Amino acid sequence: MTDLTFDDFLKVDIRVGRVVEAQPYPEARKPAIKLWVDFGGDLGVRKSSAQITKHYTPEGLTGQRVVAVVNFPPRQIGKFMSEILVLGVPDDEGEVVLLTPDKDVPIGGRLF
Repeated sequence: MTDLTFDDFLKVDIRVGRVVEAQPYPEARKPAIKLWVDFGGDLGVRKSSAQITKHYTPEGLTGQRVVAVVNFPPRQIGKFMSEILVLGVPDDEGEVVLLTPDKDVPIGGRLF
């Protein structure tokens, strides 16, 4: 693993947003959920496809705060354009558990 400088870290824009819409994505190669996440302000609503079906349902995600990288270039995931990378960590079985703030924080807040 290569060490980063603090300037390298500052290049990664990680923000908290609120899921405003979530839909199943059955056309994906691996089970996934399409997310629309509101970051407020100039960022507004951005889309992502996430392989998080083990622990989450579309209905349960709406309104939830999530943490995401917002300055990656868009990436085509099947027929869906993903604009952000929602962050998570693996559980004991390697399934994604989303990173979320443990307090009520404003959307759009940048990680520091």
